[in-house]
Amino acid sequence: MALRGKLEVDIELKSNADKYWQTIRDSTTIFPKAFPHDYKSIDVLEGDGKAPGSVRHFHYAEGSQLAKSSKERIEAADDEKKTVTYSIVEGDLLQYYTKFLGHIAVIPIGEGCEVKWTAEYVKTKHDIPDPTIVKDFAVKNFLEVDDYIQTLA
Repeated sequence: MALRGKLEVDIELKSNADKYWQTIRDSTTIFPKAFPHDYKSIDVLEGDGKAPGSVRHFHYAEGSQLAKSSKERIEAADDEKKTVTYSIVEGDLLQYYTKFLGHIAVIPIGEGCEVKWTAEYVKTKHDIPDPTIVKDFAVKNFLEVDDYIQTLA
């Protein structure tokens, strides 16, 4: 079993790509309000929370199977291409993965969009499972964001 791995998922959504991207980019303020069952708070510790180098601290809701908290650094962001790359720099996940890098791309498709999420990771030990729980959480969030945007339309 390899220590290095990659998970990918593509999700087709109803929301307009520009609106979806803006909601993802404004997740620091929107997610705790719209999804309190998943996020207690998201605090910007460095930068503006959107630009490369920014660091955000995620506090997950009680009972989260994912983690209690994590700090992520924005490694790259391109509003024109609607892509963002982030790394986990502190938190519960790093007990299991020495590296965790996420990438989100929002692609226009007709009236809606597709979200591509990729995670690259390195496990701390061979017997650590692939982070499918993180992938499942991401998929759930992407679908919830789509529903949230649809209710505002």
